[in-house]
Amino acid sequence: MKKFIKWFFIIFISINVVLLLTGKFYYWKALIYNYVNIDDLDIFYSDTVKTGDGAEWKLSSLYNKKELSAELLSELGQFQSVAFLMIHNDSIEYEKYWDGYSDSSLSNSFSMAKSIIGALVGIAIQEGKIGSLDDPVAMYVPKFDKAENRQLTLRHLITMSSGLNWDEQYASLTSQTTEAYYGKRLFHHMMRLKVVTPPGKYFDYMSCNTQILAYVIRNATGKSVSQYASEKIWKPVHAMHDARWSMVRKGGAEKAYCCFYSNARDFARIGKLYLDSGRWEGKQLVPEKYVLESLTPAPIMDGNQPNKNYGYHWWLDTISGKKVFYARGILGQYIIVIPSLNAIIVRLGKERDKNPDGSLRDVPLYVQEAISRWQSG
Repeated sequence: MKKFIKWFFIIFISINVVLLLTGKFYYWKALIYNYVNIDDLDIFYSDTVKTGDGAEWKLSSLYNKKELSAELLSELGQFQSVAFLMIHNDSIEYEKYWDGYSDSSLSNSFSMAKSIIGALVGIAIQEGKIGSLDDPVAMYVPKFDKAENRQLTLRHLITMSSGLNWDEQYASLTSQTTEAYYGKRLFHHMMRLKVVTPPGKYFDYMSCNTQILAYVIRNATGKSVSQYASEKIWKPVHAMHDARWSMVRKGGAEKAYCCFYSNARDFARIGKLYLDSGRWEGKQLVPEKYVLESLTPAPIMDGNQPNKNYGYHWWLDTISGKKVFYARGILGQYIIVIPSLNAIIVRLGKERDKNPDGSLRDVPLYVQEAISRWQSG
């Protein structure tokens, strides 16, 4: 037994030394927490995205008077929803919470945060902090100035057509995405990337694109992403609660491709901002032209077909004859906007419903629920 314990400790210490020397010590955290969760806020450092004078949403005269369809209620329960919110004509008509969550509970946005970064890029362009989307990335992030990367522009990043050597996998302990989420050397991780296929040609969804855009924002504005988001979006839209943005380490950078923590009512304000072409209370926060471009399919290829479903960090679709755009996160986080119905839907939860071919089943279900309530010609 003593011999076993001795060798156990030798092996354990050796493993830790190897992980430490190779920068893979985050493996332990990834093993302990196993998989990403909507309640991961407390296992990382975070920065506060401060709000100012909050303003409540109006409540419709029909507020919670009509229950959801039985099919949708079943879907929301089966996939562990924690919040479902429906806004029509700028008023909350329906909301429901589960599992102890409320209209003030913080929940992980996951990749919905990408749409916030997209908005901040547009704002920085409007302010002249960023010249244009056709500026090279290396102009703002000097450490990215390598021969193979000099052709890469902000437009390539924001349309997910960068051609970088990134592998967007989530289940593997050794994946780049796992390292980005649990590791503490995110900037170093991003600066190792290289363009390996011609950029601006093909859609290839990569979280690294958004993370690099965050470094562009930070360097162009001289402010942290959290501070810039607070000043340019969160305060102007009168969010009711401070948000939080997870960081790689104390005093480090935000994990900008994910991990913006807020609640359903405040997330809906991002949808409202883009529904109104970047305006809030008559003030243009995000340039109107930029918003319209954001909600237009980028002129790139998606496989062997022209891209139809992605703009500037927003997903696009036509469902039951209605054009929709939405932000989405890996576990079924959604801010869905249906312009023709003047409607916004927010769903937060722990699982996402997919068809066998990998396409989403839940988004059409949510949109069809809105159509059945508010069909307008």
